[in-house]
Amino acid sequence: MPLYLKRHSRGEYVFDHLWADAFQRHGLDYYPKLLSAVPFTPVTGPRLLAKTHEDRVLLARGAIQYARQVDVSSLHVLFPEEDDLAAMSDAGYMQREGVQFHWKNDGYTAFDAFLATMNQQKRKKVKQDRRHVAEAGVTFSWLRGTEIDDDALDFFYSCYENTYKEHWNPPYLTREFFGLIHRAMPETLLLVLAEADGKRLACALNIINDGVMYGRYWGTREFVSGLHFETCYMQGIEYCIVNGLDAFEGGAQGVHKMSRGLLPTPTWSAHWIADDRFARAIGDFLDQETAAMDEHIGELEAHTPFKSKD
Repeated sequence: MPLYLKRHSRGEYVFDHLWADAFQRHGLDYYPKLLSAVPFTPVTGPRLLAKTHEDRVLLARGAIQYARQVDVSSLHVLFPEEDDLAAMSDAGYMQREGVQFHWKNDGYTAFDAFLATMNQQKRKKVKQDRRHVAEAGVTFSWLRGTEIDDDALDFFYSCYENTYKEHWNPPYLTREFFGLIHRAMPETLLLVLAEADGKRLACALNIINDGVMYGRYWGTREFVSGLHFETCYMQGIEYCIVNGLDAFEGGAQGVHKMSRGLLPTPTWSAHWIADDRFARAIGDFLDQETAAMDEHIGELEAHTPFKSKD
């Protein structure tokens, strides 16, 4: 079971800043805390590396024992698989529900076949946005694996860096980091490059594995209406259709993704709090939050961008 000792909550995509603030207001330390997750990666996967339910429960309880031993405030397991979540529930962890937006390939033979499944209003909006981008003279290319050279990675990183600067934050990851990933597993990387007037304009980085594409980072040099949606989502969906990929996970947050055909999908995390008083308070909060999240997902599902199957 991978564990990190952390003194902040950045890069996690499951937000516990209010919990940290509550600890601080009561004169208690929230940090350091223990975290089990893949850094900077809001993707569901194995967290308890064991073969049986009993061994997973044992491992989850052992992590609590370790958390008590090193005297941390809490232990958090982000985006675990269903089997892991069940084991952690049996071990006494609290569960927290979230939502992401994923696109599923329903055997589409072409992008227009996918558009044809959307209702008239959403289909018209997608076509309108794509037309605005095309009328601005923007064209796209897909670079994968060894097609990605240092110049393309340099351009991507400048876009990635610019996105963070626009939000008054330093970028988490370095140019060296992306270079290491490209050298270690080049075929997992897809760059969507947007160009206009012979110059690169914007870029999105996606990761591909086991028939699924994961949207990660994007950035642009200048604003063009519709460019963000086209570069990050529509080009990704089109690539999946052309190359027969099963799904496209657009990343954390973003109700706006629904209108592009990405549908709400529940995600989960598991949490253990050492202080019994805060554990009860957070447990009550999670009960209310889960009910509200289920209602929110239900409302979203009622506003699907696709035609009624009736």
